[in-house]
Amino acid sequence: MSLQRPQRPQRPQRSRRRGALHDWVIGARLKTLPVSYAPLAVALAVAHADGPLDPARAVLSVVLVLGFVLGTNFFNDYSDGIRGTDDHREGPTRVVASGRATPRQVFRHGAVLYGIGALAGIALAVLVSWWMLAVTVLIALGGWFYTGGSRPYGYRGLGEISIFLYHGVVFVCAPVYVQTGHVSATALLASVPVGLLACALLTTNNLRDIPTDAAAGKITLAVRMGAPRTRLFYLGCVAGAFVTALLPAGSHPWTLLVLGALPFAVPPARRVLGGAAGRALIPALEQTCLLLLVFGTLQAIGVAL
Repeated sequence: MSLQRPQRPQRPQRSRRRGALHDWVIGARLKTLPVSYAPLAVALAVAHADGPLDPARAVLSVVLVLGFVLGTNFFNDYSDGIRGTDDHREGPTRVVASGRATPRQVFRHGAVLYGIGALAGIALAVLVSWWMLAVTVLIALGGWFYTGGSRPYGYRGLGEISIFLYHGVVFVCAPVYVQTGHVSATALLASVPVGLLACALLTTNNLRDIPTDAAAGKITLAVRMGAPRTRLFYLGCVAGAFVTALLPAGSHPWTLLVLGALPFAVPPARRVLGGAAGRALIPALEQTCLLLLVFGTLQAIGVAL
């Protein structure tokens, strides 16, 4: 009589599913969502001040932005991972570099999210204007070539310009155009503070990664300027955001609400200017995300009122 070895419970499969979900959260970089929330909130507030919002167009605008932003995060993980840029980074775990997922899996996640964003862009093109197809293609190309392709512009010190244009100008003005059919001076002006704070967020990230980026050949603006000037650049972005947001205060007093975000600017600025480096800058990155969240909310309320 032979004894059969008892089978183990099927818990590993559940663990793998949980691990896959955790890897997806890491790859999507959900903690940085304020950089997408802020321009969308401001854009819808600007459009609301011009008239009633179209809910369907608003939802499609959100899907368009989030699809490409989250997809770009995966593509960034993929491209930096296969180049070895993230092998010795000081910041949060990257999925490819840590071996948590294969490059093909991460690329596939990015492609699916880009597909969702593209479908939203096509729907907006049908509902609003075929110009939205051009905007959709522009966003897709900008996201991919940030770290993808043979000559990514993020490796040549152009990341800050890109994030200002996309997370500031484009992600504010495009949803406004979708709702109102035009891009007003108010929309352009409102996009500047959001873009500057998005630059501050990227600057914190690149300041932390100066040693590893330089060693990997990723010549960011922070690598070009060096740590001391990068710290001053961060302060300039944060200060510039408050100054430009307050420019309309003479005729629109509600814009003064953004001053309520000032206390949230102090901790990250103090840490950045105080000489924090490496992993010690991770709290500054999180605090800048919180600043962007609060600032964007208060700016949107002020614009709407």
